[in-house]
Order: sequence, then C-alpha cells, then structure tokens
Amino acid sequence: MAVFGKDEATVRKFGAGMAIPEFGEPSFNELKSLKHAKVAIVTTAALHREGGEGFELGDNDFHFETLPRDARDLTLGHHSVNFDRGGFAADINVVYPIDRLQELAENGTIGEVAENHYAFAGNQSDTVSEIRLDSGPLCAKEMLNEGVDIVILTGT
Repeated sequence: MAVFGKDEATVRKFGAGMAIPEFGEPSFNELKSLKHAKVAIVTTAALHREGGEGFELGDNDFHFETLPRDARDLTLGHHSVNFDRGGFAADINVVYPIDRLQELAENGTIGEVAENHYAFAGNQSDTVSEIRLDSGPLCAKEMLNEGVDIVILTGT
C-alpha cells in the first residue's frame, strides 16, 4: 500500500530506525468523576488568535499558544496545500470542540471547562524531543496550575 508515495516497506524501515524514548515509572492519581472534572483541549492544529504571530513553517516551531476559553477568533495554522480547511471554516468545533465542551458542562456531564486551552503545531521533528522535554512539560504545568483534570487531544 502506498502512503504519500512511499511503500509500506519503506515506512516500516523508517519507523524501525526511530529512537523510542524511555519514560520512568508513571505516577497515577485517583481520578475525579467526569461530572466533577475540569476539562481542557490541547490541539495539534496550530490554532492561534487572528492577528497573532502564529506558527512558523517547517518542523522547528515547538512553542504552544494559549487559547482563552471565550476566544473564537482563531486561525488554523495547518499550512499544507493538501489539507481541506472546509470543515474548520464551517464549524470551529470540527477541530476545536470548545462549544461542545461548554454544552457538556452546562448539562452536568463534566464539571467545568478550563479557562485556557492550548495549541501546538503538529509538524514536529522526528524525535519530538523539544515538545517532550521543553514546551510539553511547560504546557502541562500551566494546566496543573489551573486545576485541569482531563485533557482532550485533537488534531487537524
């Protein structure tokens, strides 16, 4: 099967040569019930506020953008010409389900929607080391400081 012009054997060979990070023993916490949890969105759609700097082209922009809960002036930073932006243009919730999350809070399914949500660019280096070791932990610390219990991950 061809994948973006590469055959399956090529993709397997590429994947087999990638370094796999080792993680220490994870710490587990008692989970809150969903109806008491504060929920945030983290997306790899490179969303940013209109008029902001946004994300750079290429795979070396590993910063994250903070998106306030009430922000709807968002721009999709996914730059590929092969990407159909129609769904996002019709309804922001296709990529960033903020309104659906608010509905879940209003009907008591979740406890509350976080004050802030976060966006990364999905195009990253092969090792993703900058996000694993730098901006990812910084973003996680911000969410912990805000009391976020659950994160919904979305892509483009």
